Amino acid sequence: MVKMDWFVILVIIIIIIILAFKSIKTLRPYEKAVVERFGKYQRTVESGLVFIVPFIESITRVDLREQVVDVPPQEVITKDNTVVIVDCVIFYEVTDPFNAVYNVVNFYQAITKLAQTNLRNIVGDLELDQTLTSREMINTQLREVLDEATDKWGTRVVRVEIQRIEPPKDIVDAMSKQMKAERMKRAAILEAEGYKQSEIKRAEGDKQSAILEAEGQAEAIKKVADANKYQEIAIAEGEAKATLNVYEAIHEGNPTNELIAIKYLESLEKIADGNSTKIFLPTEVSGILGSIGGIAELFNTDEELNKKEVPKENSVNREAKRIMEKVKRQSNAVHPDTE
Repeated sequence: MVKMDWFVILVIIIIIIILAFKSIKTLRPYEKAVVERFGKYQRTVESGLVFIVPFIESITRVDLREQVVDVPPQEVITKDNTVVIVDCVIFYEVTDPFNAVYNVVNFYQAITKLAQTNLRNIVGDLELDQTLTSREMINTQLREVLDEATDKWGTRVVRVEIQRIEPPKDIVDAMSKQMKAERMKRAAILEAEGYKQSEIKRAEGDKQSAILEAEGQAEAIKKVADANKYQEIAIAEGEAKATLNVYEAIHEGNPTNELIAIKYLESLEKIADGNSTKIFLPTEVSGILGSIGGIAELFNTDEELNKKEVPKENSVNREAKRIMEKVKRQSNAVHPDTE
């Protein structure tokens, strides 16, 4: 009897442990759960320690973390009838555990098929070049479509990323050749542009050099002209001062007619001297010669009247005569018809 009591107690303890294990549930911070009673929705519970009625209530956990769906590759025909292989990945998160549990049976399969279908529609409206260069636009459109369609499933599509867009091999080869030709074209254009710029720079340099050289020469000519100008001005001023000084000296000295005549004859003597075969005399040669004769008679008369004067004056007379005779001879040699 005692053994039966211990057995019953042990069974009761085991049952209590089982019931406690079944009635106490723990939810992680990233989880929520839907509680059903006799198969009917009862409540949605948050993370933490949850108590349910064993064998009467059941609990379904829902992960709220962001999850990834890898859409398998598929062949898609573009607008210009080119077959490309496209695949993508979808990032989503559950926002409503109730809808996620009761509104879709297999969310993974549903989102995969929905993504493939809409990917065909979006890529089918684009040409091959647009498809290869419009990944961001395809991602945005596909995310908007999927997010709107999965809203009743209690999920939110965070983003969609195209993994691969693979054209056929022959198109890839053609695109490679086109890219190579385009790069060679760009290289040739850049080389021509560089040569053009270098020639322009060289021409501008030559132009600036010529301009600077011309400006330098003009400045040098200007400096030389200014120097010559100052030199001529200085010479003219010197000659003017010399002439003025001579003029003042002559007037202050009060020269006699005899001295003026001697200076005139000395000038004629200088004109007559030299190796030139032509001698230019004033137009009134006969008048000048007559004046010379008059001067000679003047000296002859002075000589007869002043034979007893100072020897210095006799030497002046003799010098005047000598000069007069020399000039006369030179004049007769050049102009024999004036005798």
